[in-house]
Amino acid sequence: MQPRLYHMGFRCPLVSRNTLANANEQRDWRIYADFAQTLIAEARALYAHEAFGLALEETVFALDSTVIDLCLALFPWAPYERSKAAVKVHTLLDLRGSIPSYIHISGARTSDVSVLDHLPLQPGAIYVMDRGYIHFKRLYALAQAAVFFVVRARSNMKFRRRYSHPVDTSTGLRSDQTIVLTGADSADDYPAPARRIISSMRSTVVTWPS
Repeated sequence: MQPRLYHMGFRCPLVSRNTLANANEQRDWRIYADFAQTLIAEARALYAHEAFGLALEETVFALDSTVIDLCLALFPWAPYERSKAAVKVHTLLDLRGSIPSYIHISGARTSDVSVLDHLPLQPGAIYVMDRGYIHFKRLYALAQAAVFFVVRARSNMKFRRRYSHPVDTSTGLRSDQTIVLTGADSADDYPAPARRIISSMRSTVVTWPS
C-alpha cells in the first residue's frame, strides 16, 4: 500500500513499527470506530436474508462477554489479579452471518450487566442473553425502547402467574405463561408483565416484554 502511505502521514517508503505506533496513537480512535461501523453495515446488508435456523423475520442478536488475559508488566493500567492483567470484551453478535455489530471493552472486573447501559438498541430486534444480564431496571429500560429480549431466569425468581398459553409439546416446550414479578425490588424495577417459558431441554427462560 505504498502509494497511500503519503496520504496517511508517512514520509518514507519503509515504515517502522515505532512510526506506525506513534501515528496510531495520534489519531482519534473514533475514526476507526466509524470505519468499522460502515463495514459492519455493509456486511449485515449482504447477510440480511440468510437463514440461520429459525423462521424469524426480526434481527436476532446474541450478547455475551469474555475475559482476555494480558501481561501485567505491559498493561499495568488493566490489573485483574495479583499477578496478571486483563480486559473484558462485551460482544453483540448478529446471528445472521455471525457479524459482531457492537463491541465494548472494559476492565475485567466490570460486571456483564453494565454493558446494557451502552448497548445500541434496534427497535423490534430480539436480544438473547444469559442470566448474568438479569437486572430488572435495565431490562425494563430495554422493553421501553421497543426491543424484545430472551434471558434465562434465576431459580429464585419470585413471580405470580396470570394465565397460561397453549403450547405444542412436540416442539420441546413444556409451558408458556404470562407472569408478573412479585419480588421486593423486582416488582418495582419491572412493573410490566413478562413471559415465562419452560422447555424440556433447558431451564426456565423468560422473555420480555410479554
